[in-house]
Amino acid sequence: MLGRSAFESLARVLPELEAGGWAALVVTGKPFVFAAGADLDEFPRVTDAELARAGSRTGHELFGRIRALPYPTLAAINGVCVGGGVELALHCDLRTISAAVRHVAAPECFLGIIPAWGGTQLLPRLVGVRSAIRFIVENPMRQNRMLDARRALELGLADRLLEPAEFLDESIAVVLEAVEGGLPARPAPDLSDAAELVRRARSSLDDTLHGAAPAPYRALDLIEGAARWSLEEGLRQEEEAVGDLLPGAEAQAAIYAFGLVERRAKRGLGIPDATPRRVQRVGILGAGLMATQLATLFLRRLEVPIVLRDLEQEVVERALASVRDELAAQVAKGRYDEGRARFLGSLVSGSTALEPLAGCDLVVEAVYEDLTVKQGALAEVEAVVSPECILATNTSSLSVTALGARLEHPERLVGMHFFNPVALMPLVELIRTPGTDDATLRTAWEVTKALRKTGVLVRDAPGFVVNRILTRMTVVLMDALEHGNTVEETDEAILRLGLPMAPSVLLQVVGPRVALHTLETMHAAYPDRFPLSPTLARLAEGEDGAVVVAHEPRPVEELTKAALEAIADEIARLLEEGVVAEAADVDTCLLLGAGFPFFRGGITRHLDQTGISQRIAGRTLAESARAPSA
Repeated sequence: MLGRSAFESLARVLPELEAGGWAALVVTGKPFVFAAGADLDEFPRVTDAELARAGSRTGHELFGRIRALPYPTLAAINGVCVGGGVELALHCDLRTISAAVRHVAAPECFLGIIPAWGGTQLLPRLVGVRSAIRFIVENPMRQNRMLDARRALELGLADRLLEPAEFLDESIAVVLEAVEGGLPARPAPDLSDAAELVRRARSSLDDTLHGAAPAPYRALDLIEGAARWSLEEGLRQEEEAVGDLLPGAEAQAAIYAFGLVERRAKRGLGIPDATPRRVQRVGILGAGLMATQLATLFLRRLEVPIVLRDLEQEVVERALASVRDELAAQVAKGRYDEGRARFLGSLVSGSTALEPLAGCDLVVEAVYEDLTVKQGALAEVEAVVSPECILATNTSSLSVTALGARLEHPERLVGMHFFNPVALMPLVELIRTPGTDDATLRTAWEVTKALRKTGVLVRDAPGFVVNRILTRMTVVLMDALEHGNTVEETDEAILRLGLPMAPSVLLQVVGPRVALHTLETMHAAYPDRFPLSPTLARLAEGEDGAVVVAHEPRPVEELTKAALEAIADEIARLLEEGVVAEAADVDTCLLLGAGFPFFRGGITRHLDQTGISQRIAGRTLAESARAPSA
């Protein structure tokens, strides 16, 4: 971490580096980590603009002294390189990167700030405005998307891609080439189109953020300025920008939210300290869209044999073709070579019979969302798998306990609720029933981690967390449509919160039939709060348009308020029921499963800050806590 102690250490060593007698400098990190950026623990203490500017100025001065050294400098990026680590590398003359590196990013805009140690000025001068916008603004605002080593090389951030075995030795050889032959010529990128590229990027941000978060807009201003400012002026502008942003509400909220998902959630709160079972073969029940996505994820992340099972051979073949098409797409993107794709392709198979599932250690059920169908599918599988095989269901709202009613050993059943699209959404709700044993839950947790997802422990209750809250919000929006509001108005009411996807678009991604089924499940459990919607039923039948019962449209501001009030009420109730241990779990679920923006700091914190919690629930929500029950 590049915190106070790291900068003090750098300040002590720089005079020696500047004293002369050196041929070159190679900067690298400890194993698997080049530099993980600024120490976020220090950020909440930055409460005024001058303190923020001073932190930026310190980085500029110390990194600038590296940039000014009279001999070649090289950053050997051997592992994680994010935030300030990227900026440190940019101040060097050359950059090598290990082919094993998977995390290269500038997450600052995601955290409500901007790269403030030279990134907004040096990167456009190195790779051009278009690539700088993608790396500094667009990737962070897409759930903090990161680059692997090959993508970093393609971007122009790295000069050489080297294999990890001899990475440091070969990096030293690269810098010695510069000592002997001079630094390689690097043509300056054309920055003449900066204003137009920034204008387009700003327009795109408006479509998703509606001006709700200041940081990415400020970053665009700085990138555009790099085309006309001197470097010194650009660095001063960075200092002013971080002085405005870091003490602000959005940045402090984002830093809190980042701590939830990157630290708290990864501790596995409530996960038992049991020995997980080995998972060396996975079965997927079903071969529809969701099941195919799950098969692809398990195959790519676990690299173990995957068996798809469906009732129709045509459906199975279509799913297998889709999985292999995705492997081919990875080859086309340069992420896999042909040999690896062939190997992974050989691991996936499918059948209409149950017997190929017999050797599986984990079977994930992803068939049609119907209680009877799912119960039957799980019971059939239990009859052929070993006693140690874990059964998981991907149900989006049904009772996991009820799904296991026909099992002889319901203790082996756990809910693993993934979100669509599976490849992109990082959340998995891990649902424990009263009967789920410790080894089963621990195994589900470990598998979730291996899939590079974040698991949150949830008690078995209708709709769990995300779908319960989103369905309550949907009830408000459907009621608005049925009283004369337009789809554009209901979309705008939610987009104002900074969510990445309009409700009408989300409905199409989820599917109206799935949304209707979820609403019916919630209606059966809580009929007063989840009334059935004739409009949603109509959409589920493939028809367009709302069923208008009265023409009484409300202003968009009122719709936003009504949606937040409904959400606050539902969160208060699920906390009272002990569906999750703490309000922080609700925040994590909506951040990772619904795209609630980090700059709001979590839904319960936002509801508290706006006074909605107190008005609706009679208390603040973010402070609520309750021990989870099975």
